[in-house]
Amino acid sequence: MNAVFRGLRARLEAAGVPDAAFDAAQLYRFVTGRDPRLEEAPSDEESRRLEALAARRAAREPLQYLLGEWDFLDFTLKVGPGVLCPRADSEVVCEAAIEKLQGRPAPVVLDLCAGTGCLGLGVARARPDAQVTCVEKSPEAWPWLQANTAGTGVAAVQADIFTWYRTLRAESVDLILSNPPYLTAEEMARRMPETAREPAAALDGGPDGLDFYRLLTEHYQTALRPGGWLILEIGCAQAGAVLALGRRHGWHSGSCRRDYGGNDRVILLQKPDGKYRQWDGKAEEIHNKRL
Repeated sequence: MNAVFRGLRARLEAAGVPDAAFDAAQLYRFVTGRDPRLEEAPSDEESRRLEALAARRAAREPLQYLLGEWDFLDFTLKVGPGVLCPRADSEVVCEAAIEKLQGRPAPVVLDLCAGTGCLGLGVARARPDAQVTCVEKSPEAWPWLQANTAGTGVAAVQADIFTWYRTLRAESVDLILSNPPYLTAEEMARRMPETAREPAAALDGGPDGLDFYRLLTEHYQTALRPGGWLILEIGCAQAGAVLALGRRHGWHSGSCRRDYGGNDRVILLQKPDGKYRQWDGKAEEIHNKRL
């Protein structure tokens, strides 16, 4: 392990960067293309680049922004200032969607509040026959979505989902998935330094964090075909509240899944299809007790 890498790691540790050793290694490999355990010292130019990146990371700029890309499932996304960084927790949203699309030929799928497009692209990679559309309002996030969807067959639409539902034909979609803004006002006020560098519009879910869930459960059911699914990423304390919204607006088969860290992460709601379907009342009861 060379002295330059040790110094980089120490600088990030002193700045309070979480998992500083991992971040230092990622930056070192990004600049030099070499393993930091090797004794070979960086060149002068590499040292200058490392110094500039170390200063930005010590100021708590997200690592993903510095690298310009980040892995999600089995592919890599372009990412940078103005768009929410993709997180591993969101992978379970894709996995749930792919499962619910089994047996549906050539499904039509919407990814709302798409950001980088990670959810829609994840579904499209697993289901090449799917017609996937990613919808994003933010002019800052839009270039990242365009870059990530280019050449993939996934459509990108710049629109506000608070009104876009009015343009959709009834019963024209098989599945809607979304990772909407869901932080509460209190959570927005105490964000980690890295999260505070990400766009507030991608995080702020209103005073109680539920503004987008009210919209999605109330206004997007009409666009789904009978038996279609609404699959939503949530904050780890929101399962009971979002399940209750689903029940209030006539969704069936409400359930919650956890991420690989054991936290509540995905709500699944199904549009009634004319057949009797049991609402997962037990799951809702359990989550309400937690809140």
